[in-house]
Amino acid sequence: MNDDRSTPEPMAAPPPPTDAPQEAVYPPQGAIGGLPQGPALDPPPPETQRNLGMFAHLIPIIVAVLTSGALSFVAALVVYLVYKDRGDFERITATNALNIQLTLLVAIVISLPLMLVLVGFLTAFLAVIAAITLHIIGAVRASKGELWTPPLTYPFVK
Repeated sequence: MNDDRSTPEPMAAPPPPTDAPQEAVYPPQGAIGGLPQGPALDPPPPETQRNLGMFAHLIPIIVAVLTSGALSFVAALVVYLVYKDRGDFERITATNALNIQLTLLVAIVISLPLMLVLVGFLTAFLAVIAAITLHIIGAVRASKGELWTPPLTYPFVK
């Protein structure tokens, strides 16, 4: 009788254990997840830098309108984290936008207990109007390529 079934090959025995300590293998310096890093990003052209700076101020306003103000801080934070390493202009404008949002957050938190005596509604409204105004001014200045430090804001992020 002819048997066409192949027989599996026996598995190789594992290497014998050694008493010598094994040296750990680490990825090369500057590698992420064991993969070598690519070259650093070149800064974008000036027109793109101005547009990114303008969007750093406009995105928190748009998100504030869409989410009733709840996620405008998160939008500014995401813009900052994405563009902080692209170039100086983008980093500075994204930092300014984030500082405006952080100052607004502090003003709203201070306004909450003041709402018990009705003054907080006025302070919260004024803080929102001031933040929107600062973002619009920042977007206009960034679209012109001008660096600008917004007034009335504390530099939480530098």
